[in-house]
Amino acid sequence: MLRCAQDDTVDWEARMKTGPAVAEILKREGVEYLFAYPVNHLIEHCAAIDIRPIIVRQERIGLHMADAMSRLTKGRKMGVFCMQSGPGSENAYGGVAQAYGESVPLLVIPAGYPRRIAHVPPNFNSTITMAHVAKHAEPITSGADIENIMRRAFSLLRNGRGSPVIIEFPAEANGEDAPDPLTYEPIKPTRYGPDPAAVKEAARVLVEARRPVIYAGHGVHWAEAYDELKELAELLAIPVCTSLQGKSSFDETHPLSLGSGGRAYPRQVRHFLDKCDVLFGIGCSFTETNFGISMPKGKTVIHTTLDPNHLNKDVRCQYGLIGDAKLALRAMIDECSKLVGGKQRDAAPVVAEIKPIADEWLKEWMPKLTNNEAPLNPYRVLWDLQHTVDKANTIITHDAGSPRDQLSPFWKTTAPHTYIGWGKTTQLGYGLGLAMGAKLACPDKLCINVWGDAAIGFTGMDFETAVRERIPIMSILLNNFSMAIELHIMKVSTEKYRSTDISGDYAAMARAFGGYGERITKPEDIVPAIKRGIEQTKKGVPVLLEFITSKETTISTPK
Repeated sequence: MLRCAQDDTVDWEARMKTGPAVAEILKREGVEYLFAYPVNHLIEHCAAIDIRPIIVRQERIGLHMADAMSRLTKGRKMGVFCMQSGPGSENAYGGVAQAYGESVPLLVIPAGYPRRIAHVPPNFNSTITMAHVAKHAEPITSGADIENIMRRAFSLLRNGRGSPVIIEFPAEANGEDAPDPLTYEPIKPTRYGPDPAAVKEAARVLVEARRPVIYAGHGVHWAEAYDELKELAELLAIPVCTSLQGKSSFDETHPLSLGSGGRAYPRQVRHFLDKCDVLFGIGCSFTETNFGISMPKGKTVIHTTLDPNHLNKDVRCQYGLIGDAKLALRAMIDECSKLVGGKQRDAAPVVAEIKPIADEWLKEWMPKLTNNEAPLNPYRVLWDLQHTVDKANTIITHDAGSPRDQLSPFWKTTAPHTYIGWGKTTQLGYGLGLAMGAKLACPDKLCINVWGDAAIGFTGMDFETAVRERIPIMSILLNNFSMAIELHIMKVSTEKYRSTDISGDYAAMARAFGGYGERITKPEDIVPAIKRGIEQTKKGVPVLLEFITSKETTISTPK
């Protein structure tokens, strides 16, 4: 009989209660961290059985950390966040919505009001309010049914397209009897593949295409279909571009790589998308967004996705394949190989077309990437960063706005999950929590978030969380004391009221929190500062490097 965590209201020798039962189920499911903000009794129950609570300064950061945990462990160590009822759950909504927009599975366990007033306004009911940004939402209706409730939750989390699941914990449920002993067993994920007849038809179209292009999305990461993506590309000599979420699923130094992007991207991406006759989307949703690559019209589209609701949603497809990206790619490889006699096509003509376009595009950007002026050009900072760190042993993420557009087209990834891309919804401040969650998931990696002075205004206080919880990330802050990306649409308000101006000494803030903070103003100091920052992370100290930059608004959006 499992004993409850210390609580003056709980009889330690009583039969198992619901709170400890939920904690035990989480442990059986491989959960190592509970991201949280008090008061939620689950924090104590998890701590009692060695699930480490990570207490944040605001709820959204905790959800972002859980998000990264799910992504980088492929859901094997599911990201879990809990918070108090009422204001805590209200504050958490944005983080749940962000994970929903990015199709990331994570378990959210808000405390709930007593059942008798759970549906009485103005009380915030998480199961109702968050249902629109979750795969599933339900309250614990009875402690006796907790195994079924948690089994449903983890089955939904581990199967199908990723999305948050909400399990609301009503106040009185904590003291209710749970099944004793618990018979709960961990949920095993399942996979499903596409219709073989549809694969044959799609393979024929792909093999017969004159100028095919592969567009790889987040599903390649979740399926761990990296080898299969490379094999198909090399078999048919097809160039590959990725979405922001799919970035790092294909080695961007590979001769067939076009690169990746969202609102900003390399010129070769636009060139090949516009000139392709067949577009093969794998593990993607083709969601139309202002922060993604716009898909060309009038192409033959083969769309492979885990979620049938995404077929024909924003892009018309003539050939739909439903299933896991790894299984779908393997099926396509097998069929295409038969059609080409098992022999790889010559990639030389395609590579010869990619290289001069990529080289010319990069040449045009070199004056910014190597700019030697002060205030620093943000492109110079990120160019030096890329050439100073060990990219294969680094996990980096951008933030919304300028940092995303300035980083993603130029940072060439070489290994899976070394870049956390996002952008279907673009809440400022997301990157800090992602970097902290990444460091907990992959403690041997250098984990970096790149943010601007607008983003740090949203979540900067949680740099203190990194210090307090001993999470040695490195934050790269591009500070131009302005909302520069908005300057062209806020001309009058800026001129009359300085509405886009921002102030702050964030390196000093980092030091005040107990971390390492350094402000850099000269080009020659960029690389030495990065090296000092890396050394501090190796000592277990969170780092914030504040680079004073120009109001750079140019981004790479080829027409």
